[in-house]
Amino acid sequence: MKNLKTIAIAVLVAFGTTVATAQNKKIDAAKSTINWVGKKVTGEHSGTVNFQEGMLIFKGKKVVGGNFTVDMTSLTATDLTGEWKQKLDGHLKADDFFGTDKFKTATLKFTTIADKGNGLYTVTADLTIKGITKPVTFDLTVKGNTATTAFKVDRTKYDIKYGSKSFFDVGDKAIYDDFDLAISLQF
Repeated sequence: MKNLKTIAIAVLVAFGTTVATAQNKKIDAAKSTINWVGKKVTGEHSGTVNFQEGMLIFKGKKVVGGNFTVDMTSLTATDLTGEWKQKLDGHLKADDFFGTDKFKTATLKFTTIADKGNGLYTVTADLTIKGITKPVTFDLTVKGNTATTAFKVDRTKYDIKYGSKSFFDVGDKAIYDDFDLAISLQF
């Protein structure tokens, strides 16, 4: 048996075969950003939400996986100040939006990745908000120790229906179902 192991190692070395192992690169949660924009008939609001933790998984120089946890209690508007900011922040954290008392985190886990070359990938991932998991697809650009993406999320798929004209007759008070995310990762 010892000779068989020696022969196998010799064959691997002789042919220069190496086994690529995955490398987890944790994000720097303090330097990574998530910016959001929610639009309504009469305008829009923008803000941020913070990462709790996350990582990209590489095999060599190629992205092969990733998973992230977002601290939903950090959700805040950046386009308002004072009383109006407090009201919007409170409403976004309430049960008719993200229900952050019960659902303190949201998660994103890569399920499939297509390498498009030059550090560009098309990713399909499971996004979980309010305990509901749905797939999302987006392009991810990786350069050095950074990665960026932008994509839309249909909030109604996660039982966030407040002000949606898809469910209610709200006239000019309608809030569009999609919100935009712009994400920048530092690792």
